Amino acid sequence: MYFNNIDFIILAIYCVGIITIAQYVARGTSGSVRTSEDYFLAGRSLPWWAIGASLIAANISAEQIIGMSGQGFVVGIAIATYELTAAIALIVMAKYFLPLFLEKKIYTMPQFLEQRFDKRVSLVLSFFWLAVYIFINLTSVLWLGSLAINSLTGLDLFYGLVFLALLSLAYSLWGGLKAVAMTDIIQVALLIFGGLAVSYLALNQISGGEGIIVGLGQVMNELPDKFDIILSSDHPAYKDLPGVWVLIGGLWIAHFAYWGFNQYITQRALGAKSLQEAQKGVMFAAFLKILMPLVVVLPGICAAVIYPSLEKSDQAYPMMMSLLPNGLLGLTFAALVAAIVSSLASMTNSISTIFTMDVYRKFASKKPSEEKLVNIGRNVAWISLVIAVISAQPLLGSMESAFQYIQNFTGFFTPGILVIFLVALFWKKATTLGVLVAAITSLVLSLAIFLFFPEYPFIHRMAVVFLVSGFGCYLTALVQGYHDQKAAIDLKGINFKTETSFNISTGLIIIILAIIYFLLW
Repeated sequence: MYFNNIDFIILAIYCVGIITIAQYVARGTSGSVRTSEDYFLAGRSLPWWAIGASLIAANISAEQIIGMSGQGFVVGIAIATYELTAAIALIVMAKYFLPLFLEKKIYTMPQFLEQRFDKRVSLVLSFFWLAVYIFINLTSVLWLGSLAINSLTGLDLFYGLVFLALLSLAYSLWGGLKAVAMTDIIQVALLIFGGLAVSYLALNQISGGEGIIVGLGQVMNELPDKFDIILSSDHPAYKDLPGVWVLIGGLWIAHFAYWGFNQYITQRALGAKSLQEAQKGVMFAAFLKILMPLVVVLPGICAAVIYPSLEKSDQAYPMMMSLLPNGLLGLTFAALVAAIVSSLASMTNSISTIFTMDVYRKFASKKPSEEKLVNIGRNVAWISLVIAVISAQPLLGSMESAFQYIQNFTGFFTPGILVIFLVALFWKKATTLGVLVAAITSLVLSLAIFLFFPEYPFIHRMAVVFLVSGFGCYLTALVQGYHDQKAAIDLKGINFKTETSFNISTGLIIIILAIIYFLLW
């Protein structure tokens, strides 16, 4: 056990502070009734800085910090491709997807599909996302977070699960999205500080106190293969990160599906004051993404020097945190907890939004009141966390790398989801039957390749499945008459122009990424 009383006091101050701030920012006018728009979309009043911080806080959690550091320990900087190229996906989302979603004033992604197609598509995607969010996302965040708590404090794994679940509910259950998003700037600041502190002290220790530049040079000399950002075909991890194909292949399918059409990501932008404010927030998140490898990957690479014989790669980040002096350890641990609970809060808020607005509201015998919708949402939030706490250890207890497990599993569905949304947004001839065919094809073909060709890289698998699913959607539309659908979006009425600052920032991000890949190729 590495914690002492100072660390516990700092952690307690963080927990009390974040709950207090969340309750303060989410307070309503005395006597007013909180509407579903207030609870699920923060009254569509979020500023850019809250949107950007909340996007990163929702995304970077235990599976990124612990799982990606674990992959940094095993693979090296190549795993950072997930973070770096995500910046481009965010920019595309802000420029081409957000204008369409905000113009529709939707609450959820399934709601958009109902407007474009029908209730069948909406319900299929609603139940799919509810299952994935609860049994994949919530469970993985809880389990990896509990492992970290156990490593540093000795707290039993089950009690760690309960602690994280209760803390996330305590600051998000009452205030909804506004409580989550407006406090995420604190969570992200802690997250970045904590990760940079771990990297700094690790490099300083490796250099024998001669500074981080010397330390980084020693790491690069001792483990040069860890700094190959594009893996060769004979690398043991090539199956997960197949060389140059990570830049031109199936990884983009995962990126666009996640950043463009994932409810607990897009919900932040849907709650923006305006389209311009949403785009500024997404651009802020894109710049933070470029910083993330220093926060979540570099500590794992350093662990390969300091603790080369770890039994499990996911132990890398918790072990690196043990290097920190007491006090700073407590603050950095609070940063890890911040990342975990902010993601849990984001996911539970999206689960409650989808269930309430896309499932409950459809099957209710009479139109529910706004107060009823909010109460249903709150109940669904805590119930989903209870299910995840119970399911976490049975599902993930024996996994070697939770990060790659999540990527592989969600990759079964991602190609079909991307096909569905792209044709919904940009192809007037797409039919309801066509997108259902795409969804079924995605699942069946993904499973077939996974079972019969297990060595085939899952990034390649996603690309193949995406193309076949899209072709199936096209053939179905062709058989059904190949004509424009009544509910199709008229793109002529959508303004895709962005502000000058957005365009300049886009160019700057592209230049930064080009330099990184040129230096580490």
